[in-house]
Amino acid sequence: MKESKLIDILKNGNIVIPLYLFKNYKKLTKDMNSFIFLMYLYNLGDKFLFDPSKFSDDLNITNSDVLSYIDKLTDQGLIRIEVLKNDKDIMEEVVNLEGFYNKISLITMEDINKEDNDIIKSSIFDVLESEFGRSLTPMEFEISKAWLNDGLSEELIKEAIKEAVFNHVINLKYIDKILYEWKKNNIKTVKDVEENRKKRSSKKDDNSKVDLDMVDWNWFEDED
Repeated sequence: MKESKLIDILKNGNIVIPLYLFKNYKKLTKDMNSFIFLMYLYNLGDKFLFDPSKFSDDLNITNSDVLSYIDKLTDQGLIRIEVLKNDKDIMEEVVNLEGFYNKISLITMEDINKEDNDIIKSSIFDVLESEFGRSLTPMEFEISKAWLNDGLSEELIKEAIKEAVFNHVINLKYIDKILYEWKKNNIKTVKDVEENRKKRSSKKDDNSKVDLDMVDWNWFEDED
């Protein structure tokens, strides 16, 4: 089969391909022709009759080429051929694209997680790594990410880091303890922190002060 046949079909606009799928075609199939054939099937709907002759005529390729693409996509888990009863109780072969949709879902989630991590990396993680003078460990990464997942704002987390720096305790456990105490005292914003500091400065005994005994806790040995 001449490779230009499917490419020409794509160029002529006979197959509608969402831009997102086109950008991720290498994650779906190993070659462009297989991807174009998959998109042809995608345009036919979720489930449709397995009709190699129709596929061949639509794409102007041989039946042998059609079956070759079907085998490739089946092996990759993107499609499967099922035998089902139709409305007239007659058994017929249909193409099921469930595997394709599952794969797209996974790719989308991976992209979302990567985007979320990039956003975090550009803010909270950068600040922490700058103060620590090194990259975060996997455990530190997960704990830092958990702060955001717990609903803490970036501004509040950065304020906790500032307080740790001010107290000369650059230690993730200490920062976590600060955030825990703030949450316990319903401190949700930087403004709340400033107001709490004013109250603390007017009292001799500060019950909400972070316990500095935990400074001796060895964060890195505990990772193991």
